[in-house]
Amino acid sequence: MKLRPMASRALAPLVVSVLGLFTLVSGVVAAAPAASASSGHGWIRLAHLSPNTPAVDVYLYSFGNSHAMIVLHHVSYGTVSPYEPVGAGEYTVAMRLNGAKPSTPPVLSTNVRIASGAAYTVAGMGPKAGLRLQVFQDKLTTPPGKSLVRVIQASLKHSTVTIMAGDQTLASALAFAHVTNYVPAVPGTWRVHVQGMGAMGARNVTLAAGTIYTLVVLDGAGNRLTIDPLEDAAGSTVLPSGGTATGQGGTAPSPAPSPVLWISLVAAGALLAFAGTFRMRRVRGTARHAR
Repeated sequence: MKLRPMASRALAPLVVSVLGLFTLVSGVVAAAPAASASSGHGWIRLAHLSPNTPAVDVYLYSFGNSHAMIVLHHVSYGTVSPYEPVGAGEYTVAMRLNGAKPSTPPVLSTNVRIASGAAYTVAGMGPKAGLRLQVFQDKLTTPPGKSLVRVIQASLKHSTVTIMAGDQTLASALAFAHVTNYVPAVPGTWRVHVQGMGAMGARNVTLAAGTIYTLVVLDGAGNRLTIDPLEDAAGSTVLPSGGTATGQGGTAPSPAPSPVLWISLVAAGALLAFAGTFRMRRVRGTARHAR
């Protein structure tokens, strides 16, 4: 019986040490997700909207890092990538001729700062001789019960166009390589018409409440104009929307069990193992005394 107080006294320092270590590490681990979440992320999509520029390869770099995060090969006129989620910070977008080695100097490049919770489109715009990369910040929220629409004029054959949704004029005499501001539109399915310099084009576009669209006017076959509706966002629960899921989508890995749980189990195991050792010693000591 005298061994029990001795065992308790011997166990006490270990208990205090293990609990102290657990508390310290738990605090560190608990602080990590908060620090990570505070950094935030945004979205970026890349587009080729220069009609007489051949296909290019598009690269996205974290600023100052020579290793590309995203590479899009053979991006031709009219191609717009889905949104890609990226951490908030500075990035460089570079275009090279299709098939050029990554080490070759880019045809052109630009920097873009991605703010947390914001979305951006970086597009190659203008004629081949005056090609430039233009950065657009995309809206992600709408007025209550409304949708938002803007227009990018990317038709070189028809240097000015007018585009209407039903009776609402979305852009009038919009010049090549220009973009409008977002304008509110009444939700519904609209017959969107575009015309300019004798050419016409039309398509149905459904604008649901809370959705945001960019309508891109492109050169079509022959003397036609085409309209490519890009969904920028589909309401506050889908920010933003594109050709593929963004952020923590269906292909995202399941979150790992909390490190605090594993630390708890390890600490508890160590404590039980130490207690078991003292238990065995007490039993053996009692057996030797009995002899």
